[in-house]
Amino acid sequence: MNINALPHYLKLTRLDRPIGIYLLLWPTLTALWLAAEGWPPLHLVVIFILGTTLMRSAGCVINDYADRHLDGHVKRTNQRPLARGLVTEREALLLAALLALAAFGLVLFTNTTTVYMSFVGLFLAALYPFMKRYTYLPQVFLGAAFSWAIPMAYTAVGAPLTEITWLLYTANILWTVHYDTLYAMVDRDDDLKIGIKSTAILFGDADKLMVGLLQLLTWLAWFMLGIQAELKLFWWLGLAVATGCFLYQQWLIRHRERDPCFKAFLNNHWAGLALFIGAVLDLAIQF
Repeated sequence: MNINALPHYLKLTRLDRPIGIYLLLWPTLTALWLAAEGWPPLHLVVIFILGTTLMRSAGCVINDYADRHLDGHVKRTNQRPLARGLVTEREALLLAALLALAAFGLVLFTNTTTVYMSFVGLFLAALYPFMKRYTYLPQVFLGAAFSWAIPMAYTAVGAPLTEITWLLYTANILWTVHYDTLYAMVDRDDDLKIGIKSTAILFGDADKLMVGLLQLLTWLAWFMLGIQAELKLFWWLGLAVATGCFLYQQWLIRHRERDPCFKAFLNNHWAGLALFIGAVLDLAIQF
């Protein structure tokens, strides 16, 4: 590792662009609060905040390593450190390994079940970057990886994996496929040229319709979650905010332009945050 390359390592991990951390963190914390049926132990909150940050950073490094020969041909990614040769392949792999080991070190402060489950999460995180070469559904693999912290939150608290757990897991996969399709719409022209696959390419001219369908399925899963978990006013207010976000995103992507599609992707941060706040307030304030 080269200390002079620290700014490039930072860019490689995308810590300077925390949107991915937010999208991973809000459903994870929501699961932690639901599993604990209120405020979870503080050490678990710290572990999951740091763990999701570290694993998202490791995932970004692995993704850039997998795409190191392709990113230079894509407008949005041609300035990434590996694409420009500012970081070596060896440095990238070592950085990813250090980040993953640090995340694993945090998991050791939970329990045996959660430790075992973390290996599944690591496998999913490492698998996703390579799926865009073999399937038009890499977003599904991303969803599975991004959502695996949800059942881990339950086992860390010592709560059973119930229908609510898997409903939240399913909702998060649907949501991830939805927002990462918006992300893929930004790069679709470049991806077609270099042979990268995505749901945005798979959906073609039906992309806006399919995004709308994914939004509807996500919304229904969140609605069912609220019913099954017996959540009350604040959850429904959070869901109302998320609904507004989804409608706004549909308006943004109406012309399929790059910048508005990216803005629609970023807007999902507010949907996830609203639902998290709704869950926290519902569990904290009893009517």
